[in-house]
Amino acid sequence: MGIAWGTLTRWERALERWQSALLSKVHRQEPVELVGALHDECDSHAVVCSQARVVVPNAYAVELDTVVYAELVRHGCADVGEVLTDDLVRHGRRQGYEWAGPLTIRITATSLPPGDPYRVYSTPMPHVRADAFPTEG
Repeated sequence: MGIAWGTLTRWERALERWQSALLSKVHRQEPVELVGALHDECDSHAVVCSQARVVVPNAYAVELDTVVYAELVRHGCADVGEVLTDDLVRHGRRQGYEWAGPLTIRITATSLPPGDPYRVYSTPMPHVRADAFPTEG
């Protein structure tokens, strides 16, 4: 078991390095900031339902400036949504979060103000309500 755990940890570190390298193709500083913005969005909308249950939104939208989005397409980085989703899943596991439904990250191109390369926001699935989760009595 110790060997498999160590291998998994090395594999995760390698995956994170690959992810950083992939995202760095998009823009010089934004990748780390974008991942941090996703984590912050998740953390800031966490709902404590009980001592053992913290629910977070499951639908995230990343709006990229049209120039940044075009760079992604040009570099063939179509799987950046998957990379971001995998990272957010790992963040959720580390924090002990439960998703309000299947996790999705939608990436779109939009015109943003100069110097604002992305915008991140989240919502729970429309049919999911925080008060629908049972609390410990």
